[in-house]
Amino acid sequence: MHPMSEPLFPQYLLWIWFTLTALSVAYVALDMFTRTPEMKVMKWGWVLVTLYTGPVGLLIYWFSCREPAPGTHEQFVAPLWKQTVGSTIHCLAGDATGIIAAAIITSWLRLPMGIDIWVEYAAGFLFGLLIFQALFMKDMLGGSYSKAIQASFYPEWVSMNAVMAGMIPTMVILMTRDMTAMEPASVRFWGIMSLATLVGALTAYPINWWLVKKQLKHGMGTERALGKGGPPPERATDPAITAYTAASAAHMRVAADASAPGGQHATGHHNMGGQHISASRKAAVALLSLLLLAVGYYLAAQYGDLSMRPGMPMDAMPGMDMPGHQM
Repeated sequence: MHPMSEPLFPQYLLWIWFTLTALSVAYVALDMFTRTPEMKVMKWGWVLVTLYTGPVGLLIYWFSCREPAPGTHEQFVAPLWKQTVGSTIHCLAGDATGIIAAAIITSWLRLPMGIDIWVEYAAGFLFGLLIFQALFMKDMLGGSYSKAIQASFYPEWVSMNAVMAGMIPTMVILMTRDMTAMEPASVRFWGIMSLATLVGALTAYPINWWLVKKQLKHGMGTERALGKGGPPPERATDPAITAYTAASAAHMRVAADASAPGGQHATGHHNMGGQHISASRKAAVALLSLLLLAVGYYLAAQYGDLSMRPGMPMDAMPGMDMPGHQM
């Protein structure tokens, strides 16, 4: 594939997409902050992910998180697939934000794509771990930021590997087709980032399913059960609230306990029915996530150009000096 072939999407379609994205973000933000009792971190997570994924994010929100009727959120988000959606959204909100911010900076620095993708990886992982995971979730882990980092490190790392397994080849291959898409001032840059985020969500979902199922990561939340201070007094004995609170607390405690040195209970609580995951099983999943990342990198190197950089002269790009090649 030669660089600068026809762009994948006409520019007018991208403007339509981003108009729909703006409307989707406005709806999700309004609905989240006025009627759906999600945890605060997830409210912002949904807004950010919808900003990156447009109408697709709105559809996912509608069918997996939006409270269909007052007082039903706990039951509505209880299925494992919806819990996994929540886990993936939480991961993606932090990771994609760091990745896109890094992509803007590396574009200004004119770094080659082969370096750019690993700067994005580091930025996405650190922002996701230190901000969206540990900082926003520390109150659920006893208020200790350091323990929150320990508890979040493994699930955030394997999730990040899976996210980038999808995002790296999408970004590199499509930007190889059209170098103007490497410039943040171009609408094509944002179109590719949007598509890459969607692909990253797909590749991250299976690992997040395993993490939630094995209680190594929380799923979709609700502030009535997990908000600071617990559920309102008038609903404290509601079976849906108490069951959801116990299950969610168990997930977070197991995650913290699994990260504590020597397997000690870092939170000071008992397991509450959580599963013990062997070190070998966790290592196998980590290896699988690295394999996915390696496949993504291979696809990017095979079908894209890792040497390209923003502002590179066209005659310096591979394939531009081939006989018979015309712009």
